[in-house]
Amino acid sequence: MLGFDDPLPRRPHRIAVAGVSGVGKTTLAARIAEITGSPHTEIDALFHGPGWTERPEFLDDVTRLVATESWVTEWQYAPARPLLTSRADLLVWLDLPFWTCVFPRVVRRTLRRRIRREELWNGNIEPPFHTFLTDPEHIVRWSIRTRQKYDERIPAMADDAAAPDIVHLRTPAEVERWIDGPLRASVPPP
Repeated sequence: MLGFDDPLPRRPHRIAVAGVSGVGKTTLAARIAEITGSPHTEIDALFHGPGWTERPEFLDDVTRLVATESWVTEWQYAPARPLLTSRADLLVWLDLPFWTCVFPRVVRRTLRRRIRREELWNGNIEPPFHTFLTDPEHIVRWSIRTRQKYDERIPAMADDAAAPDIVHLRTPAEVERWIDGPLRASVPPP
């Protein structure tokens, strides 16, 4: 597993960003795509159909995505993870402190989206505030319940020779240092 200052062994072309809900996977994936020139595909847009249902074409879309030579996306959804991992040459594990970083972010993001009634994927919007109390799958409750789901899964992958290179980022400062250091250094100047 690589740290935030470790040079990347090669220029990454297929990159997955892992982390719990609200950690900033999509934001980081978009930044990585901008720097590397690889297209960013938001995996939530492939997954969510109208009414927050899974799109039947989801895995077919992921299969088509990973078959391309260059991409950046989020490493989520259990059926998609093996497809992403099998083709990724880099997995970025965004592992920020939950209670001081992630939890406030997911709450702010959810409130902002609900107040503004921001359309997310395929016409979906955040549900009413009261569903936090009634829906166990509410995104804020989900983020609390699943906050440690990668603590064993990703380190175990690091021992697999077939796994992509893994970068472990633990603080916002490490994210910035990695972007400005090893990531930028891996991409040749134009």
